Formats: sequence, C-alpha cells, structure tokens
Amino acid sequence: MELATQLKAGAQAAYAEILEVARHEELSRSVRNLSGSFNRKVVKGIPYWYYQFRDAAGGRTHQIFVGRDSPELQALVEQARTRGDRQLDALAKAAIALGCSATTPVHFRIVRRLNEIGFFLAGGLLIGTHAFLALGNALGVSWGDIARTQDIDFAHAGKRIELALPASLHIQTRTALESLEMGLLPAPGFRPWDKTASFVSQVDRQLRVDFLTPMVGGKEEVFLHDELGVNLQPIRFLEFILEDVQQAVVLSPLGAVIVNVPDPARYALHKMLVFAERRARNPQKALKDLRQAAALVEVLSSFRADDLLALWKDLLGRGPGWRQRARKALPPLRDMAPSLEVLEPMARTLKSPR
Repeated sequence: MELATQLKAGAQAAYAEILEVARHEELSRSVRNLSGSFNRKVVKGIPYWYYQFRDAAGGRTHQIFVGRDSPELQALVEQARTRGDRQLDALAKAAIALGCSATTPVHFRIVRRLNEIGFFLAGGLLIGTHAFLALGNALGVSWGDIARTQDIDFAHAGKRIELALPASLHIQTRTALESLEMGLLPAPGFRPWDKTASFVSQVDRQLRVDFLTPMVGGKEEVFLHDELGVNLQPIRFLEFILEDVQQAVVLSPLGAVIVNVPDPARYALHKMLVFAERRARNPQKALKDLRQAAALVEVLSSFRADDLLALWKDLLGRGPGWRQRARKALPPLRDMAPSLEVLEPMARTLKSPR
C-alpha cells in the first residue's frame, strides 16, 4: 500500500532551492539592521546557532534561533547580510507548478503573519496537517487527500519545558491574528469565563486556529503565555514532537514562508498516540491521524528505520500511559500498512517485558 507519491526530481530540486533562499531571506530580514553577534551554543550535546542582540528600547537581550550547526548553515551565517535578487513568490509558484504541494491562500496568510511577528523565532512550531504537508515537500513526496484540513495548529513549549529554541521574544499573537481581517475571534467556551486557546473565523466557520502546549503535572487549564500574547491549551504527549525541531517551507501561490516543524519520525509516532486518544470521540479524524502516521512510516522506513525504532523505544519508556496508547495504535497501523517491515520489530519491542 503506497500512501505517498514520489515527487519528480525537478520538484525536489525546486523545494531544496526555495528552502535555501527562504532561510537566507529569513536570517537577513531578522538581523540586517541589528547590532549584535552570532553565537554557537551546545544544548544536550547538539550545537545550535543563535543571533544575539539588544533592542533599542530598554536594552533587553534577545536571541534569534538560526538553526542546527552544519556546513551549509555556517556558510549561510557568513553570507547573512547579503541578500540575493531571487524572489520567493516566483520560486514558490515554480515549485508548485513542478508538483510541490501548496496550502490555501487563506491558511498561508495566517502562517505568514505569525512568521512576520516572530512567533517561530520565539520557539513556536507549526504542527498538525499543515506541518505534515510541509514535511511531504521536504521528504520529496506528495500525500494526496490525507493532507487536507480546515484547522491550523501551532504549538509552543510554554514556560516549563526547556528546549533549544529560545522563548525570549515578546510578541502579540492574538492581535496579529485579529488584524488579518478574516474574522478570527477567540472561540467561545462552555461558560462565559472560560479561557480559550482557539480562534474561529466568523467568515468561514470551518476555519479554526489552535495554540497548544505540553501538559505538565496533569494540569489541563488554558493559560496565558505573556511573551507570546496568546492563550495555550495543554495536551498530553505533545512534548514528544517538540524535540529535534527542524525548519521547512510552507508554499502557496502567494509566496513561501519558513517555519519550525517537528521531526518527521517523531511526528509519525506522535500521530499514533493522537489516534489512540481520539478514536472513540472522533473516529474520522483519528483515522486521518493513523493514515498520516502510516504514510510517514512508509517513507521514513527506507532510510530512517533505525531512528524510528529508537524513538519508538524512547516513547515506550516514558510511562504506562504512553505504552497503553502505543499498544492501541500499533495493530490498526499494521492492518493499514501490513507490508511495512519496520512495524515487526516495533511490535516485538512493545511485547517485551519492561
């Protein structure tokens, strides 16, 4: 069973080019007129680059996350103040024409606005189906109809989990969304005093934007993140995809924008947990979660099978709740994609005594 279609070489090359240009433009836009310096930090044994500067008002120190250390990034840092003449919108249209997947203009405007105000620089991630769509382009595949959605999901580690990405920038996420003139307003709760971390469009009732964060200590209450200027909804297991974050490009006929997205292997396994969590209350969405997990495992098993198995063992070692969801999700996944060889050692690991 093939859940993904390989993109042609031209489309893959176009995406690689637009990722390079988008990262260069993002870095140039962020630091062009700032007085500061690049800094290399090692977090949990992994080197990352940041740009550190002091703002003009108040002299506060900020750090902009640049990326994980690599020869390509080192060259990019050296060229950060030199902007090319290539236009991202033209490159985006060319990549889409060659077969890369695009998000709708309405959804793209929301993602682009959060990029503009620094949400991703402040440690925010694009998750959910839009991240899945972006990961498809990054992996050189097209997902078909399992990448369609009316929801846009974002995540942040909140204040209580330390990640490599900085969370020192103060932005106004809610104000930025409301300024889009799409009628995006906070979703009403069951009671007038309930806090909400969701926005719904008054123009298109199916359009919904959610802001999520890992649940810590079993606390499910929505809380305001002062630095982000938006409420966050704690949910279980989200911390699993907030590690090993990478960058990808969201494409649209309107242009391209760089975002933070989860590691695809972590995303795949997390989708299995999500399937187990909501299959009873929302079986249609749960089936979509499982299909996305199967599609990613199918693609990654050809070159990251060892990583998948290592992350699976990590997931199972995080506690009985994690193992319980994994045990519920693996048999349906094997039924959906019985030819995937990597699922057999995953099943053996799940059965082994702990």
